[in-house]
Amino acid sequence: MTQRVYLIILFLCLGLMNPFATGIFMDKLASKKLCADDDCVYTISLVRAEEDYNAPDCRFINIKKGQLIYVYSKLVKEKESGEFWAGSVYGEEYEDHMGTVGYFPRSLVSEQHVYQEANKTVPTTVRNLQNP
Repeated sequence: MTQRVYLIILFLCLGLMNPFATGIFMDKLASKKLCADDDCVYTISLVRAEEDYNAPDCRFINIKKGQLIYVYSKLVKEKESGEFWAGSVYGEEYEDHMGTVGYFPRSLVSEQHVYQEANKTVPTTVRNLQNP
């Protein structure tokens, strides 16, 4: 019985040390973003996907050619990083994805309609809730 308990503890410890159990560090895409408001909740524009895009990780959204996307923020490009925008999918065919916000490459979309200018520069870091 005690040998079985030791084996369980050993497997749990090994599992917690595994990067898949504790999470994988992802590089930060940018330090700043452009938004229409301080909280980045207002729609900046509506874009149409010119190509399919398969999200490489959970920060991004999948898009299909021809799909419409609401844009809420535009990351400020830094050094060698790509140019990414954040938005959510729009359309009846993609109802299961509506409301999901994620990044996608700016190079794969064309702007269809600009609702308001993205003239507020906002840091991409999480705000401290006690000291906003």
